[in-house]
Amino acid sequence: MHQHGPDCLDGPRSRVRDWWMRTPTVVLEDAIRSAESAETPIRWDLVARIRREIAAGTYDTPEKLEAALRKLQDGLD
Repeated sequence: MHQHGPDCLDGPRSRVRDWWMRTPTVVLEDAIRSAESAETPIRWDLVARIRREIAAGTYDTPEKLEAALRKLQDGLD
């Protein structure tokens, strides 16, 4: 009996989804490019504000957590 090692298979293949073979930078650039061509533009001022809040540790608040839990509970009901 022949046993194949863990490195003999190339992994999943698809003609339309080859993102796992790209570098993370290329995947991010593709996502940005598709977002820029979308009908809804990216609100860069909002993105910058949220990034600042995350960096400062003020983005997650008890009120936001409570609202998220309420939405989750409403979705489960």
